[in-house]
Amino acid sequence: MVVRRGVEVPLSEIKVRSSRSSGPGGQHANVTASRVEAVFDVAASSALTQAQKRRVIDRVGPRVSAVAQDARSQARNRELALERLRDRLRRALAVPRARRPTAPTTGARERRLAAKRRASQRKQERRPPRSEDD
Repeated sequence: MVVRRGVEVPLSEIKVRSSRSSGPGGQHANVTASRVEAVFDVAASSALTQAQKRRVIDRVGPRVSAVAQDARSQARNRELALERLRDRLRRALAVPRARRPTAPTTGARERRLAAKRRASQRKQERRPPRSEDD
């Protein structure tokens, strides 16, 4: 299963279990094991590097699992569970971009100071006039 460019997890490392689905379905749901759970043990994986394993364990834990019981067929639910597992692994492996701090532009700084001057002037105009005695 290709997770992302450069990362491929063999299906032999993913345990797929099926069980009876919950929810509506009538008599069909009582006799078929259509719910599928896909579990991937991160620590035991040979497909990931140590850095990738640490990143996944820090973000989602030592076991990544996905469940699907949307469809009536077990085969479709298996596809859905593997797709969800792939998405969870892809998000856990994503390295966030480093933030580059930016400074305000000259124009933004001037607009901020001009707004402060206008606010100050407005408040000064609201004050009662000063008496000649002060």
